[in-house]
Amino acid sequence: MVTSDRRKWLALALLSAVQFMVVLDIAIVNVALPSIKIDLGFSQENLQWVISAYALFFGGFLLLGGRAADVLGRRRIFLVGIVLFTVSSLFAGLAWSEGSLIGARAFQGLGAAIISPAALSILSTTFAEGRERNIALGVWGAVGGFGAAAGVLLGGVLTDALSWEWIFFVNIPVGVAAFVLTPFLLTESRDARVKTFDVPGAVLVTGGLSSLVYAITQAGRDGWLAGQTLAFFAASLLLLAAFVGWELRHPEPLMRLGILRTRTVSGANVAGFILGTALFSMFLMLTLYMQQVLGYSAMKTGVAYLAVAGTAILWSAVAAQLVTRVGVKPVLVFGMTTLTAGLVYFTQVSVGGSYVADLLPGFLLIGIGIGFAFVPISIAALAGVQAAEAGLASGLINTSQQIGGALGIAALSTIATSQTDDKLAGGATLPTALVDGFSAAFLVGVVIAAVGIVAALTLIRRDELERAPELEPAFDLAA
Repeated sequence: MVTSDRRKWLALALLSAVQFMVVLDIAIVNVALPSIKIDLGFSQENLQWVISAYALFFGGFLLLGGRAADVLGRRRIFLVGIVLFTVSSLFAGLAWSEGSLIGARAFQGLGAAIISPAALSILSTTFAEGRERNIALGVWGAVGGFGAAAGVLLGGVLTDALSWEWIFFVNIPVGVAAFVLTPFLLTESRDARVKTFDVPGAVLVTGGLSSLVYAITQAGRDGWLAGQTLAFFAASLLLLAAFVGWELRHPEPLMRLGILRTRTVSGANVAGFILGTALFSMFLMLTLYMQQVLGYSAMKTGVAYLAVAGTAILWSAVAAQLVTRVGVKPVLVFGMTTLTAGLVYFTQVSVGGSYVADLLPGFLLIGIGIGFAFVPISIAALAGVQAAEAGLASGLINTSQQIGGALGIAALSTIATSQTDDKLAGGATLPTALVDGFSAAFLVGVVIAAVGIVAALTLIRRDELERAPELEPAFDLAA
């Protein structure tokens, strides 16, 4: 017979495994893109949508997924997401054309937007606030950081050892196992106070966030001042403004805006946004540098990231222990500082660079930064949040990270491409022009990451983290 305490930690293992799968799929396709382009006959213009379709639906539907979990039942919504993500992974691996793969990736993103906030809210309602929840959130943060680094590692290994299809097929056994184990390990919970679902609010925020991610994606291709880009930015602004106005008047809003009055929650979302902006773009730039300049194969590129993945999982465990001893704020400040230092190191990459001189020291710094940043952000994002709104808070932090990642990839890719084109026009060789472009992108990444240090210093408040909320009996539990 499984004891209550043992069941909780088994539940954490299950939730972490599923979250690892979701985070993995954000980065795992990067290294496989050249193989996908050849096998499915992708045009260069449409290839970006293998990544962007996932980001668009993931970022656009996270708030809706989080609140749906609170209202309709967290375990129920989690299972829906598992089924959708697993089936979509199967169709992605079996894709026969551009459209079929892009469509499958979009539905994968939708499944991820349902899974992530439901899983994090289940975790927050399973573990009591304080040391126990900090340990659980520390594991969760470690999985997030490790998954981001492991994605590029496994993407290269699976693509070279088997084929690109296996970067999607690998999700299927995880999804099936999670679906079978969920009824035994996870209890059902929901916000019993809400009697109606805020459909207009759901439509407005999903449309607004989707338009924002799409505008950011298009900006990377067509330019930030292109007519279509500006039109989608304007549509996003109008929809999100309408959402805020609607939520302020609705008796049972999809998103209670007062949740952002907790400065630590706001600070965690700002830090999460900056972390996503710096990290996802950095992995893309480094992957392109290794393949296009250093001539690494997909396998060698993936294995090169082992230093990041291994370092991240090690230091995440250390960070999880430290937050219970010294607090969230100093750990987060150290993490953002180390991440910034890693990006500073990458500004000096060279045409004739070597792994040991140009990459390894930066990888080790980034691995430490990932571990010391993801863990405290996960804890701070739920500081003082009532159990009834755990899904909302979970959706909010995931949304911040995903939109930050989409913005970072679009903005830094634009900077790198523009600098490369200028150098080529001036007569530079292609490798030299590429390196100059990557260095410029890393320099902007340094500035962005440095803002994260300031956000951690000014917005994270120790008193809010230490003050446990007085939970109302606003949710019911069913075994």
